Amino acid sequence: IKIMPGVAPIVAATKAEAQAKYDALQELIPDDVGVALLSSYLSISDLWRYPIDGPLPELPESEGMKSRQALVIEQARRDGLSIRQLARYFAGARGHWRVVGTAAQIADELQARFEGGAADGFNVMPSWFPGELDAFATLVVPELQRRGLFRTDYEGRTLREHLGLKRPASDA
Repeated sequence: IKIMPGVAPIVAATKAEAQAKYDALQELIPDDVGVALLSSYLSISDLWRYPIDGPLPELPESEGMKSRQALVIEQARRDGLSIRQLARYFAGARGHWRVVGTAAQIADELQARFEGGAADGFNVMPSWFPGELDAFATLVVPELQRRGLFRTDYEGRTLREHLGLKRPASDA
């Protein structure tokens, strides 16, 4: 089994520039979109009845994905996020891991998770196309290649071959 979690990177030449890109993107997320997505993660249909710039209130345990709900609540409490901030965070990364920084900082984070056994690879999910995909490809990929963590050539022609997976037996 290959574990390839989603990662939504924001990369720039400096940490400050990457953070500025992230902040600008967060401002573009409409509140109704962010709160709707956050509500679905929390399995709470009436999140709008709480002040959007207030803290996440105590919520009843959901019948949905309990582990996801617990992670969202824990992040809100740990980081002191308002409902609006939390909603934008989850809408911006679509619930995936967000990493903001320089190419080396992002490569450090990816390498730590890869070498720590938390992932076999990553599904890169840029915040916008083609801009952030191009930034990842031109800034982060060369850094990963320099570290021997990203291939420079492909051995096969299909994704299955690139992942080293065998062709499944046919039912026919």
